[in-house]
Amino acid sequence: MADDYVRRTAITRLEVTDEQRDLLEDTISEWKRGCQIAADMAWGRCNAKSDVQPLAYDTVRDHTDLSSQHAILATHQAAQAITGCIERRSKDKKASKPTFTAPTVKYDTRTMTLFDDDTVSLSTTESRVRCPLALPEADDGYQRQYLDSDSWSVTESTLTARDGDYFLHIGFRRHKTDIERNTAEDGTVLGVDLGIENLAVTSTAYFFSGQELTHDLHEFEKVRAGLQQTGTRSAHRTLEQSSGRELRYVRDVLHRASNGIVAEAFQYNCDVIAFEDLTHIRDRTGASWGHKWAFRTLYEQVEYKAEAEGIAVKQVGSAYTSKRCAECGFTAEENRPTRTDFRCVRCESEANADYNAAKNIGMRYVRRGQQSSRRTGDSQLALKSGTVTPNGGFTAYPDGFEAEFTDKPHPPQANPSG
Repeated sequence: MADDYVRRTAITRLEVTDEQRDLLEDTISEWKRGCQIAADMAWGRCNAKSDVQPLAYDTVRDHTDLSSQHAILATHQAAQAITGCIERRSKDKKASKPTFTAPTVKYDTRTMTLFDDDTVSLSTTESRVRCPLALPEADDGYQRQYLDSDSWSVTESTLTARDGDYFLHIGFRRHKTDIERNTAEDGTVLGVDLGIENLAVTSTAYFFSGQELTHDLHEFEKVRAGLQQTGTRSAHRTLEQSSGRELRYVRDVLHRASNGIVAEAFQYNCDVIAFEDLTHIRDRTGASWGHKWAFRTLYEQVEYKAEAEGIAVKQVGSAYTSKRCAECGFTAEENRPTRTDFRCVRCESEANADYNAAKNIGMRYVRRGQQSSRRTGDSQLALKSGTVTPNGGFTAYPDGFEAEFTDKPHPPQANPSG
């Protein structure tokens, strides 16, 4: 059954005392332990919340200091993680038993209370703590549109520890309007093109350069090849250390890129992020194995983070998206004179080749809705200046849209758990 709610997340830092810090740290530690206990018990046996909870609840309560409600939430978190592993395995991906290492803990309306004085009360392993929300001084911070609105209600939230600070990812939801409910599979689409020169480019002209990543992947590859050729035990140890550094670096780059894509979708109020089908991306881009892995990982990170914002992530066929003119639709090899340039030989429009491809990818998803029985065909593509429909209908954004978002902090960016 389709979700009848629009969901958003607002992130704010908490102002905590040393005593509160110790309680929150202990709660996070016990939460991770409780989730792991539940996952260990349910792995290979069940994955539905209704099955994992009665199976593991008593054990979690007996072996942790979690409250009864947090013990229930821990079994639900384990069930969700196991379900994700099963889904990845069904797509021919490796999926081992989940492990819980992220410094986070889930809260719901029973374990967390927001107050009108911009403080929050949180359950811990001992007692409740009440902390001020470190909101922007100005009243126009993006969090205010949720905190001060009667149409948004608080739902499940996540506390995250990072670099000595604590951040509360407050979940909000509101009922969909009749229009939103009737176009659940439609809405505004953000197109995304992946490549070598630019790791990611969106239909709203957000560019994330891939040059640094490409250079460093090549350097890592050269170092790896040299160490493998040496073949000594010392070289093998150095290779393992180098591979670990490489993986951490690449994941950091992909983390920043995925945050940027989701932030762009949030800023332009997109309901769907459309990528090209990744199956043949290595052939299309001439990417190395490392790049292909990076593309896949970036997609999965965006999929995870966008889901937390209520934004769907889809793939569409990639045929001719790099050679088709996004303005007039003419497709020809000659339209792509270089890797970076697009010049239509028919209408003579010019654009960055990756930006042209991003618009084509997004519009392909929009057009697909016109043939789908599950959708109304009432979709539009998000551009930097406005939205466009398949029949050429253009709606410009209100004056000041760009300036408004330039002067405001980025929208919430979910962090992966586990």
